[in-house]
Amino acid sequence: QACTYPCQCPSQPLQCPAGTSHVLDACGCCKVCARQLGELCSLQKPCDHHKGLYCDFSKMHRGSGICLAHEGATCDLLGKIYHNGESFQPTCKLQCICMDGAIGCIPLCSDDLRLPSPECPSPRRVKFRNKCCEEWTCEEGSEENRFETAMAVFREDPARKPELNNLQENCLVQTTEWSACSKSCGMGISARVTNDNPQCRLEKETRLCMVRPCDFPMEKTKKGKKCVRTPKPRQSLRFEFSGCTSTRSYRPKFCGSCTDGRCCTPYVTSTVEVEFRCPEGDFFQRKMMFIKMCSCHYDCPRDNDIFLATYHRRMIGDHV
Repeated sequence: QACTYPCQCPSQPLQCPAGTSHVLDACGCCKVCARQLGELCSLQKPCDHHKGLYCDFSKMHRGSGICLAHEGATCDLLGKIYHNGESFQPTCKLQCICMDGAIGCIPLCSDDLRLPSPECPSPRRVKFRNKCCEEWTCEEGSEENRFETAMAVFREDPARKPELNNLQENCLVQTTEWSACSKSCGMGISARVTNDNPQCRLEKETRLCMVRPCDFPMEKTKKGKKCVRTPKPRQSLRFEFSGCTSTRSYRPKFCGSCTDGRCCTPYVTSTVEVEFRCPEGDFFQRKMMFIKMCSCHYDCPRDNDIFLATYHRRMIGDHV
């Protein structure tokens, strides 16, 4: 179909199956759900190029083709072979894809954290029959226990008890320090728990963090010094996250090294909203850690993996 400008796209947000990319149509106008391996495709219905798929018109007619994958290694999962570009569900909780010998998966069940709040003092996950994912339920405790839970996050007023519907006014803001970055180099995640929201509900929030780039050159240590100063890159740089790039450049501080066997990690940090632009024109914002000061210590992370790390150091940060 011929393209018409200005672009006219559906007003409703695009709803695509889990693991399916949003891609631009041939006119560069509207986002559509990308076609997957083996599905029919056209200029208006492009294949999922993020998964290495392309539209092959050689075996079809009337402007339609079929999505095929570029040559790549197959994947072996528990003895079952999957082709490059093939999507599959090993369990009801995971949607996976084979990409040139590597398997990537996204969860189909929410992994949100729910902490006690005035309206839900005892949240817990429950497995329901005929449902794959567990769901949160709020156990009703006694009125006395409910009030005690509410008092934990509300200011004490001797004149009257806090009303549960007047949440924002009576909320006593509580925020934990940010956790250590999940990676010792490259882009990672840091988390904290706070009730600084209109519902006065304890919630987990995250921010991006980078202690140092993985290819960052360490400065030579001067004789007699055990700590290398917090280095700054000579040129400004742009952050990259999930294939997208920050819209402006920065000169952030990074943590250097310690010469006596200790680890050098962030100690004082701040949080800034960073805007990212993706190759297809999308914009989004993420909170990101910026280092102000680093410190040396023996409580070191084990490997560069959030799941293997045994340390629990916290960073002194802002409450932005």
